[in-house]
Amino acid sequence: MQDAGTDMPRNAVPVSAAWWRDRRGRPLVFAGLLLTLSGLTHVLVWWIDGGPWEGPVTWRKPILFGISGGVTALSAGWALARFPARRGDLLLAWSTAVALTVEVGLIDLQRWRGVASHFNRSTPLDSVLYDAMGVLILWVTLVVGDFMVRSFRQPSGLPADMRLALQAGLVTLFWSCLLGIWASVYGERQMMVGQPPERLGAAGVPKFAHGAVIHALQWLPLVAWAAKRVGFEERRRLWLVWMATLGTVLLSAYSLLQTLAGRPRVDGSWPLASVLAAAVTLLLVPMAVALMGLAARPPRPTSAGG
Repeated sequence: MQDAGTDMPRNAVPVSAAWWRDRRGRPLVFAGLLLTLSGLTHVLVWWIDGGPWEGPVTWRKPILFGISGGVTALSAGWALARFPARRGDLLLAWSTAVALTVEVGLIDLQRWRGVASHFNRSTPLDSVLYDAMGVLILWVTLVVGDFMVRSFRQPSGLPADMRLALQAGLVTLFWSCLLGIWASVYGERQMMVGQPPERLGAAGVPKFAHGAVIHALQWLPLVAWAAKRVGFEERRRLWLVWMATLGTVLLSAYSLLQTLAGRPRVDGSWPLASVLAAAVTLLLVPMAVALMGLAARPPRPTSAGG
């Protein structure tokens, strides 16, 4: 049953608009802000220092891992605040925040040392740091898996469209983490036989499959949020989120199949090019509908005194 005048079940967890004030999520919010700031700071460092974007030793990794880890931590804090309180949640949040911060910190450290952060076993220190990053990201993967299961088994207090965005976002984040572990294991095996660790076949890029949909936990809730801001009814919002979710699934399928085929990220090959086109369309249409609705939304009337 639903409460009159709302689209939330009566037994739902109350949702606070200020989710960042939830005590359990504060460590993740703090880590998210810190990591995002670190990534943006390294943009300035890159602008001053220069150098290429691609390559094993560039400022790209501190930038991308900082910003990506930051928004992931913030989204994890948002997700945790949606679940009923459980013993150990605060410890889980702190451990995840520390794991993400230290992992990105080690990547930054290696770049400032002028050496590769990934697939680097040149010295005992480099090997230890690389293994430490692997352990930390494995823990984060387990936590994401726990959040994913909870999103299906526990009430979230969210309307159907945002609940779908939360669930699909966590599923794709967990899947992306698993692909990241696969890419690391594959790279290790490649190194053992003297082959490039970051290439599969002729031109496949394992990290492409890992990163293609890793931020669906941001863009799917954004679609739901924008659609609600426009004033769409729940049924229409749910339809838009389902469309974006299908596009996300197709994008993940495309990136993995393209990689396993030993092809670069985009090469126009048929029929995978049609999968990419369908994925992009299904992602862009709901985003465009919501954003155009926001742009066309009339401004709120001001009060007589203000």
